[in-house]
Amino acid sequence: MTELEKMLAGDLYDCGDAELMALWYKGKNLMQRYNQTPYDDRDGQAKILDELLGARGASTQITAPIYVDYGRFITLGEAVEINMNCVFLDCNRISIGDYTLIAPNVQIYTVFHPVSAQERFVTKNDADFPFAVAKTAPVTIGAHCWIGGNSIILPGVTIGDNVTIGAGSLVTHDIPSNTLAYGNPCRVIRKI
Repeated sequence: MTELEKMLAGDLYDCGDAELMALWYKGKNLMQRYNQTPYDDRDGQAKILDELLGARGASTQITAPIYVDYGRFITLGEAVEINMNCVFLDCNRISIGDYTLIAPNVQIYTVFHPVSAQERFVTKNDADFPFAVAKTAPVTIGAHCWIGGNSIILPGVTIGDNVTIGAGSLVTHDIPSNTLAYGNPCRVIRKI
């Protein structure tokens, strides 16, 4: 099994693997180009997003800057709007449904490291410095959601359809459809 296959399967994998580093550099370079493209160059932005993202609806809007690990593991539905300064650590799949709004400074993490410091680093035979090892879990956000500014969504979380997450929330577990949720940790406040 390759390190890429391990990463997407949620197994412990080597973040410094040559194939992963090549994909990471490609994603970072595309991200940088997107972030530096003039806002009124919609065609230029669209071409970069088509190369950067796994898939996206034609009417998706992303306000730069955006920050990703790979980009290619992000799937956005139709009419998704992502505001500025969002961070998507897409070491596993991030799926966002149609008509979902992502406010500024939202962070979506699919990657985490072992809790034990001794397990976090390995020394590769062909390198003279340690690389972090990690595991991943996908994040899924349904359709017609609104994720409030400065919210953080942790690995493995699924947010249902028609959910509003209040600003500043730390989403540590699944949130069911048709609910308003907020807090640290985020919890369902009421049905909507």
